[in-house]
Amino acid sequence: MRRLLLPRPSSLLRSTTLPTNIPRRAFRTTSAPLSTTTPSPSPSPSLDPTPPPPEQEEPPTSPPSQPDPEEQQPPDLPSPYTFPLPLAPSTNHSSLPTFLSYAAHTSLDPASTVYIGTHYEYTAILSLARLAFTLHRVGGRSDYGIDLLGFWSPLPPSSSRRQPPLKVLAQCKVTKTAKPQYVRELEGAFIGAPPGWRSKGVIGVLVAEKTATKGVRDAIGRSKWPMVYVVCSREGLVSQMLWNQRAVEEGGLEGLGVGSKYRVGEEGEQVEEVMLTWRGREVKPVKEKQKKEKERMI
Repeated sequence: MRRLLLPRPSSLLRSTTLPTNIPRRAFRTTSAPLSTTTPSPSPSPSLDPTPPPPEQEEPPTSPPSQPDPEEQQPPDLPSPYTFPLPLAPSTNHSSLPTFLSYAAHTSLDPASTVYIGTHYEYTAILSLARLAFTLHRVGGRSDYGIDLLGFWSPLPPSSSRRQPPLKVLAQCKVTKTAKPQYVRELEGAFIGAPPGWRSKGVIGVLVAEKTATKGVRDAIGRSKWPMVYVVCSREGLVSQMLWNQRAVEEGGLEGLGVGSKYRVGEEGEQVEEVMLTWRGREVKPVKEKQKKEKERMI
């Protein structure tokens, strides 16, 4: 008796029509279909010369591309704020060195109010950066007296209280005396603040060349808005800093103090300036910390 050998079924047939518990001898003893459903025979190539259309594969779906977070955030602004800054009042300069170059090129009079005011604003930006401020010059027409806009991170990252940076509305005053009316002008800046600086967590900063008088201190203490007063000279030396109780309550400044320290000036002399303290230790800006860590590694 001749033994009939059937071809071994393909892997596709096993996966679709064959039960997994069929013994191997069934392939040797019968030629009956192993499934109750008989597959329809495929047409012969000789009878149908037209080949079936190839199956079209669906293109792989790739996840939607997300924008780079660094492109969304304005430069030098801490996360998570991504509010767009208003346009700068001038496209000819954006820092103190570029302004000095522009002033020399255009022969701008150093005694003019435009030169003095612009120079003082850029000087305040550099000086307040040592006190954990990140500010940008945005003054112009219909600015409600807002000269600088940005953020303030007074608490160190190691503090137990996690809070986002405070949003800052700043005005700069280069006058012979500090007047209480400057406080009222700063209060109007809260009303005309740009989008993103109208919610909670906004603090007003008045930067002036002269020490706060009793009238200025009383006006800041009576104000319903959180306010900070900073005395900054035209050379960039910060000698006084104070704030009202409203800034403590809404800004979370409880436990933050003000001290003094000596540093080397531009001409190599020792100068005394204001520093922020937290639990008796100086609060340093993040950029300054990273710079010192790199110097230690070198």
